[in-house]
Amino acid sequence: MMKLDNNAHSVFLLHYHLVLVVKYRREVFDDSVSNRAKEIFEYIAPNYNITLQE
Repeated sequence: MMKLDNNAHSVFLLHYHLVLVVKYRREVFDDSVSNRAKEIFEYIAPNYNITLQE
């Protein structure tokens, strides 16, 4: 079941898809960078009522 969010004047459900595009086809985001980005996203998620799916 979808959980809708609301405020005083509207009801909404937002999904964001983050795509990081690199210029060259080489491994730019290694495991350490990926893990650090995940830590940052998990840290800010509660402040903005964000749910990370992957």
